Amino acid sequence: MAKKKVTRVVTMHLQAGEAGPATVGKDLGPLGINLMQFCKQYNELTSGRRGHVVPAVVTVYEDRAFDITVKQPTTASLIRQVTGLSGGSPRPGHHSGGVVTTAQLRQVAEAKLPDLNTDDLDQAVKIVAGTARSMGLQIKD
Repeated sequence: MAKKKVTRVVTMHLQAGEAGPATVGKDLGPLGINLMQFCKQYNELTSGRRGHVVPAVVTVYEDRAFDITVKQPTTASLIRQVTGLSGGSPRPGHHSGGVVTTAQLRQVAEAKLPDLNTDDLDQAVKIVAGTARSMGLQIKD
């Protein structure tokens, strides 16, 4: 069987289980894929992760068929869940957005490890800590 020719690969960050044609139309509409079919598939794949922003890699083929690969929720989304905060600081570096512990960072790193560019948990914690700092959170032991 011949391989399909890939036209485009698009990465989108959407709320889990809440994709609609209006939210994905400007990104996927020009590619000519069926938006309702995409939304239905994405919502089914991410229904258990509601409340998170979940990246999806959409591979569009020449015949307008597509494949969806769903990744782990974004690091910032996982940090918000673990800390119970609604968001980070409006001015990181000037105002504190809250506090996150090293144990919470380790928990997020364990969840995010498959999508990171390392297999070492200690390095993954450092990557997650960088995201927490950029959100304006203070890291406590």
